[in-house]
Amino acid sequence: MTTARARLNGLRAALLTLGCSLVSLSATADPATLQYPAGATTFAANCAVCHGAKGAGTPSLAPPVTSYPARYAATQDGRQQLAMTVLNGMFGGIEVDKKRFDFKMPDFMHLDDATLAAVLNFVVFDLGHPTEDTKPLTAEEIAAARAHPADGGAVREHRTKLLASLGL
Repeated sequence: MTTARARLNGLRAALLTLGCSLVSLSATADPATLQYPAGATTFAANCAVCHGAKGAGTPSLAPPVTSYPARYAATQDGRQQLAMTVLNGMFGGIEVDKKRFDFKMPDFMHLDDATLAAVLNFVVFDLGHPTEDTKPLTAEEIAAARAHPADGGAVREHRTKLLASLGL
């Protein structure tokens, strides 16, 4: 009986997670207009809890992902920053759009390169407003960043230099 109850509880938890993911996905954008639906699903399951279903962030905790990532994706250093952030996480105080955030973003090293590229492309193209010549991130770019692990503090330092180079 205990094993059956444990399985039932596990099934309930899985269904609840799926239901929350679908609600988050539907709150994000019209699934029919998404360019990166697989990325949207990964975002809903892993990122929306902190960054919000629409990527608007959580005051003082997690920054919005609706503006800077699209700017980052237009440059090589920015693309590297995006990959480093999802792979290694980031911690410490940062400022985005003149608002301060102090958080510890976890690493998502356990997700494969194609999945991470898809979630970044969802953030850049479905939540953000990239320039017309911005190209989608690739699994190869994620793999290249994965080959050079960094801690969350180093990721934040790289971000500081990137922001200065972009004039942000």
